[in-house]
Amino acid sequence: MIRVLLADDEELIRTALAALLDLEPDVEVVAQAPDGAAAVAAALAHRPDVAVVDLAMPRLDGFQVAAELARALPTCAVVILTGQGRPPHLARALTAGARGFLPKGAPGGALADVIRRVHAGGRYVDPALAADALTIPPCPLTARELETLRLAEDGSPVASIARRAHLSSGTVRNYLAIAVQKLGVDSRAEAVRVARENGWL
Repeated sequence: MIRVLLADDEELIRTALAALLDLEPDVEVVAQAPDGAAAVAAALAHRPDVAVVDLAMPRLDGFQVAAELARALPTCAVVILTGQGRPPHLARALTAGARGFLPKGAPGGALADVIRRVHAGGRYVDPALAADALTIPPCPLTARELETLRLAEDGSPVASIARRAHLSSGTVRNYLAIAVQKLGVDSRAEAVRVARENGWL
């Protein structure tokens, strides 16, 4: 039997997936979790073969869960199941350690097939997302520019960003101005939006 953990903050989806997987003769759902932190705790407690995790969850998102399980429980293959899959998410998921990436709109039997594939040591990436991922532009921002832009997401003033980033206010202003210029937009709010849409943040 392939022992599976399901993590999704929407209970209806989580229980529906559990019911669907329970119909499979070789799959057993051994634990469920309503958020990312609970998913990591449940994985460490139950030691499943495969963890199927939603991308957008409270406390820890799917990327963070994949990274933590790759570190703490490398025998558990992670499949990210998401309703908002975009090509940039795919690269981040694979970098974080996920072995599968599947949109929630996939056919009913697809999840069980993906679980079997990653359990056997393979990988699975939705073909349409994989094709789209080949065409996305690389991020033009440096790591420091991205970090500063990430801290600016909530509209924090420059002085506050400078304190959190351990930089001078002038340096923060420069990083934000460069990010705005490189992304070809008119404001830092637009820069945040473009970076977020491209999956760089």
